[in-house]
Amino acid sequence: MKQTAAGISRRVLLCGVSGAALVAHAAATAKDAWPQKPIRLVVPFAAGGGTDIVARMIGQALSQHLGQPVVIDNRPGASTLIGTEIVARARPDGYTLLLAGSTSYSVNPALRAERAYRPSRDLAPIAIVARVPLVLVAGSGTPWLSLSELVEAARARPERIRYATFGNASGSHLTGELFALAAGIRLQDIAYRGSSQALVAVMGGEVEMGIDTVASVAPHVRSGKLRALGIMGAARSGLLPGVCTLAEQGLPEASFDAWYGFAAPPRTPAPVLATLTHAIAQTLASPALQAQLRAQGIEPAMVGAASFLRQVETEIPRYRALAHRAGIVANE
Repeated sequence: MKQTAAGISRRVLLCGVSGAALVAHAAATAKDAWPQKPIRLVVPFAAGGGTDIVARMIGQALSQHLGQPVVIDNRPGASTLIGTEIVARARPDGYTLLLAGSTSYSVNPALRAERAYRPSRDLAPIAIVARVPLVLVAGSGTPWLSLSELVEAARARPERIRYATFGNASGSHLTGELFALAAGIRLQDIAYRGSSQALVAVMGGEVEMGIDTVASVAPHVRSGKLRALGIMGAARSGLLPGVCTLAEQGLPEASFDAWYGFAAPPRTPAPVLATLTHAIAQTLASPALQAQLRAQGIEPAMVGAASFLRQVETEIPRYRALAHRAGIVANE
């Protein structure tokens, strides 16, 4: 077909406009692409505890997938409320994230009426990334060599045996009372600012026992500074294979599994959340990272946002009912 000069010029002009638009769009997309600077990962516990271990392992691997540093920001205190609220109030641009466990996502909403928040409203849950059993431990200076000996001593001395918690109405407080109710005993809870401080208190003899993740306690159990009396999870831990579960020791009602999840501030753009979810899934698929986590007694998991929320909405009423039975009242 014969083409006129005007027609050819018009096509060239249109192609030129289209090409310019595509270049402009690509430039804008590159400019707006996330992430373009370091990402702050808030951990609502002091350094050295189980949550911090998970955050540092996954955060380091995640930075490789995202091409930006993931900087851990430990913000302990108020039973994880301080760190959680920092993220809930942060700018929703994807550069401030939360790595926390069921204390932040389920326990606090269930127990703290005055400062209640709802993960579905005040956070943007992204994914559950790991599960880890809790371990009931006693200091090496205590006389109990078994769980049954501890229970017998607690029955003889109601509220005289002390256990360390991460704070009033914290997850460790709740699980301690769960154990006490199942065993038919009364214990005295002593609040500390975080996991590492609580374990130091148990090892130093300030309190007789504590409950923490297998990742946190296993090194101290191996060194002889702590004595593991029972796994609170549904199954034994590969890190402490000789330690029976509480269910195996006649207390199935005391079973409790801890888990960790990522969340962002509310109203974080969907494309950012999608990028994060994909990067987290890729990170957790790494056999090397899985081996590193399992070496710490941590089981990697990849549970998406919808299932994450369903788990939280199931746990909140359960924990609220348990707190009512145990008489736990949060001090705001």
